[in-house]
Amino acid sequence: MIVLKRIYEPYSEDDGFRILVDRLWPRGVSKEKAALDLWLKDLGPSTELRQWFAHDPEKWLEFKAKYKVELKNKKAYLQEITTAAQQHKVVTLLYGAKDEAHNEALVIAEVLKSM
Repeated sequence: MIVLKRIYEPYSEDDGFRILVDRLWPRGVSKEKAALDLWLKDLGPSTELRQWFAHDPEKWLEFKAKYKVELKNKKAYLQEITTAAQQHKVVTLLYGAKDEAHNEALVIAEVLKSM
């Protein structure tokens, strides 16, 4: 099972295998507090796409479409998540965005479901 969670929420053993999917390390989070099993920073949106989107909900649909195109070139990273999901009961995709309805982890989860 793949679940999504803000990295600023407290760690829980229920998180299972924890993967950070942001390109940038989240502000104010120590490596200990993050309790990561894996950081797939290159899976995150390109700097250009991330800066263009700027978490503007009005750009969400276009962001999703553009990010899905980027993800087509990142199949090895997606496969790492799929493999982790086969090996662990729960895989938690962690992200730093405040907006829980418009972030890259949602797009990644959607792409993984369609694989």
